Amino acid sequence: MTVKTFADLTGLKDENIEELKSIGINTVEELKAAVNDDAKVKEIVKALSGVGPKTVDKWREQFSGDAEAEKPKKEKAVEVVEEASEEKAYVVKAKPEIADETADALAKRAIISGRRPAFKRQEWFRYAKLGESWRRPKGIHSKMKRCLKRRAPSVDIGFRGPAAARDLHPSGFEEVLIHNIDGLEGIDPKVQAVRIGGTVGTKKRLAIQARADELGIRVLNRMV
Repeated sequence: MTVKTFADLTGLKDENIEELKSIGINTVEELKAAVNDDAKVKEIVKALSGVGPKTVDKWREQFSGDAEAEKPKKEKAVEVVEEASEEKAYVVKAKPEIADETADALAKRAIISGRRPAFKRQEWFRYAKLGESWRRPKGIHSKMKRCLKRRAPSVDIGFRGPAAARDLHPSGFEEVLIHNIDGLEGIDPKVQAVRIGGTVGTKKRLAIQARADELGIRVLNRMV
């Protein structure tokens, strides 16, 4: 096993170690067994801040010894974090207060999104001017429209994620689009987070971020 301590795992922060202990994982061996158990993976994603299914997949690869080539990159990343920690301490991002059912739905949605195929437009490979952007297949002779074998997959309701997690940010927050400071009024920081509009200038954006920090509201697309 190439991983000897928690510090060897990619994306695992010091605060995550305490969060692991809170769910009964105290050693590297226990974490190795947990990442291979789907039920434990959902519990880890729910409990650890800043950790998602993709990060857990990387840990699984490291435990299996397939990520040896990434060791130099990990060492460099650790050095950069140590230098930054001397200047400014890491602040854990706010998490929403959501029900256990919603947290499970978010974890399931992440897994479903990872295996969902790329939907491409009919005959995207034949005519470059069409592009790959999805369009519903048309035509009375269309094989793709009839969902025949060896044809590209079409958008179908069966590819959707759980209804409980629909329209939620991956963190679990409900997104609210704002364009000025007044848009922060009425925001519930426990379940809602704001996204600043793309047309907002730098000066106003910084003012919105400062006011959001005072109110304890998370900004999903911060500048700094």
